[in-house]
Amino acid sequence: MRKLYTKKLSKKDQFRNLEPKKETVQFLLNYSKALRMVDCQGIKFGTILN
Repeated sequence: MRKLYTKKLSKKDQFRNLEPKKETVQFLLNYSKALRMVDCQGIKFGTILN
């Protein structure tokens, strides 16, 4: 375990696997489609339509 915490990674290795999963992107898109903001007398309310 000690090697995992002491090994220094190069910047190339640190940012190699930063692509999101397809499921994560789809979840965020579906969430944003279900979110509705309602403005009532100067107050904004956020509602989820699910």
